[in-house]
Amino acid sequence: MKLIKWLLLIVAGLAIIFLVGAYVLPRSVTVERTVVIAATPDQVFPYVNSLQRTEEWSPWLALDPDTKLEYSGPEEGVGNRLEWSSDHERVGSGTQEITASIPDKRVETALDFGAMGAATAYFNLEAKGDRTEVTWGLVSNLGNNPISRWMGLMLDSWVGADYEKGLANLAAVAEN
Repeated sequence: MKLIKWLLLIVAGLAIIFLVGAYVLPRSVTVERTVVIAATPDQVFPYVNSLQRTEEWSPWLALDPDTKLEYSGPEEGVGNRLEWSSDHERVGSGTQEITASIPDKRVETALDFGAMGAATAYFNLEAKGDRTEVTWGLVSNLGNNPISRWMGLMLDSWVGADYEKGLANLAAVAEN
């Protein structure tokens, strides 16, 4: 009987540590990757200001070429919207819509992954002579869910490599 009480105390203690630890973790997580592209901002901007153009360099479409894509709204800029659906676990389903667009400087999008949550993604373009420094970022508000906060610790490792590959693909198409 004493052993069961000790085990229950240990389990309760671990649960408390898990919950308290979650609220010490940040509520918001940012993932960013940067690349310098041998093209000017006005040459790079069209590839990030149109969700249709992301088909040319997306790291996820290579994972599942059968991903279903449906576009709505204008073909570029604010209101350009993509809805995608894939059976591939790393591609999944969701929507993305351009919510802000500053020519040759910044594009911001709202992402909705359904049950997986929502996030904001952005591209910052900065002229570096005849080159462009492109920063691709993602900001996710993890809310008060303790499991989400613990998972937030892994977001960079889950998304970062895909962002690096996508930026390399973007550089390849923008430089040609």
